[in-house]
Amino acid sequence: MTFDYESMRLIWWALLGVLLIGFAITDGYDMGVGILLPFLGKNDTERRIIIDSIGTTWEGHQVWFITAGGALFAAWPAAYAVAFSGFYFALLLTLFALFMRPIGFDYRNKLPSQKWRNNWDIALFIGGFVPALIFGVAFGNLLQGVPFHLDNDMRIFYTGSFWALLNPFALASGLISLSMLIMHGAVYLQLKTEGNINRRCKKVVTVSTVIALAIFAAAGIWVSNIDGYQITSEVFPNAQSNPLTKIVQKAPGLWLDNYESYPVLWTIPALAFVAGAVTILLSKIERPGLAFITSSLAVTSIILTAGVAMFPFLLPSSSASNSSLTVWDASSSLSTLKIMFWAAVIFLPIIGAYTTWVFRVLRGKITAEQIHEVDITPEQNHQTDRTAI
Repeated sequence: MTFDYESMRLIWWALLGVLLIGFAITDGYDMGVGILLPFLGKNDTERRIIIDSIGTTWEGHQVWFITAGGALFAAWPAAYAVAFSGFYFALLLTLFALFMRPIGFDYRNKLPSQKWRNNWDIALFIGGFVPALIFGVAFGNLLQGVPFHLDNDMRIFYTGSFWALLNPFALASGLISLSMLIMHGAVYLQLKTEGNINRRCKKVVTVSTVIALAIFAAAGIWVSNIDGYQITSEVFPNAQSNPLTKIVQKAPGLWLDNYESYPVLWTIPALAFVAGAVTILLSKIERPGLAFITSSLAVTSIILTAGVAMFPFLLPSSSASNSSLTVWDASSSLSTLKIMFWAAVIFLPIIGAYTTWVFRVLRGKITAEQIHEVDITPEQNHQTDRTAI
């Protein structure tokens, strides 16, 4: 099987989207559960049930994030360089927040002190809240353009700051990300629990879904009034990568150009609203398994809405629009894309199959009885630690 340069670029744009969506669906519900932990768990047993609902799976889901970062580095090196330079402090903050998760899971139950456990619950909350917010803020900044330019030697100059990333539209995008992952996490938690926690999850699903869709609709109207980007010169999809060979126009409403050219694409944002409404209904009638599928569709549709609007742009430049990085002029060589493609063909199905297998094996509910059967009490844990010392 052979592909030309244009096909490989399109394939890798799609694969990058698959990896980001896979991360949002799998690790997204982990983050959502972590955010909900201090609020839905009213006592230590309930909080341990909530933690155990994701404690055996969260680590494996990191592979989607790591793979997406690796794919961006190998397939779109210029975009990787700009993103990791311009968003450096935001990504560093995200990384530090993610550090809270493994140590929180491992150390929370080491001491019987309630203060100790409450502090680790807060750490797990931060480990979910900060990445969920910042990933949305990053998408909001991409839609507005990133302040960078390239010189004639293809050197990158970023002229923005961390605080400039926290603008109103980006924060609204962050709230969309935050609320949709809370929705997704609440649906998963409803699927894995029963009793009081299960009932609380229903309310959270309804509220978070309504908030996510309301802000999503407002952001859609907002996008029609902010500057979008469009290539006005001839496009050469099979040419060697050089972002400086094109002319880019910047004007309000251009992010809707793809939707106006291909009206069928409006089904993508429409699906987000339909899937969100069905998620609320399925949650209320105690069908959390199906609700998890529809909440995954809602998350997918929201991400795809932004991706389709931006195509073919990967990183538009707000300070020098002609330096914007696109699918057609910022990729690695054809041979690199081909080698990576065959690696993806082999390993992506393995990742998908493993994730599916884990879901099937661990599909049962977590109960208080299981918590007490498989784990020792805080007092016993304390005595064990003292004996070991």
